[in-house]
Amino acid sequence: MRSTGGDMPKTDWLVCSEATDSTGWDPQIAEFFRYWLSICPVGRLPGRQHFDPLHIAKLMARVWMLDVVAGLSGPRFRYRLVGTKEVETLQREVTGHWLDEAHPHLVETRYGLKRFIFMAESGQPTYRKGEVNFSHHRDHRIVENCMVPLARDGVSVDLIAVCSVLYRLDGSQN
Repeated sequence: MRSTGGDMPKTDWLVCSEATDSTGWDPQIAEFFRYWLSICPVGRLPGRQHFDPLHIAKLMARVWMLDVVAGLSGPRFRYRLVGTKEVETLQREVTGHWLDEAHPHLVETRYGLKRFIFMAESGQPTYRKGEVNFSHHRDHRIVENCMVPLARDGVSVDLIAVCSVLYRLDGSQN
C-alpha cells in the first residue's frame, strides 16, 4: 500500500477518509475506523471527550493511545493508554513512556516517526498493513492498524488513537 500526501515521500501507509473502502481490512480495524467516523463533529476532529471506550469495549484490548506533545523540534509522542494485546506483543508495559524512547530504532529507520508526525500535523487518519516496525514478540511479523487523530478543540491534534491486529508467522492473529 503506497500513499503520498502533498510533498510527503512515499510511505507504506494509506491516508483515510469517509470515502475509504475498508472492506478488505480486518473487521476489528474497520469497526474502529467506522466508530471514529461516527464520533466526528461536522467539519472538525473528535476529541477524547467524544471517544467512549464502552462503545468499542471488545476492541479496547487492541487499542493504544499516544499523547501528542508539542516541542521546539516538532511533536513528540507519549503512550497514554496501552491495551492488553499490545502489552502482550510488546512484552512490556509502556504506558507513560515516550514512543521514541520505547522504540529508539524508529528515530533511525526510513519511515520511523513520519506517520505519527504526518497525523499530528495533518489531522488525517491512516491505515497500514505490513511488516512490524516496533519491537514485538518474535512470532509477530505482520501488523494491521488504523490510527485516528483526536483533538480536544476539534482542530489541533493532541492524541492519536490506534487499533492494531498482529499476525503470527502462521498467519493467525494475536
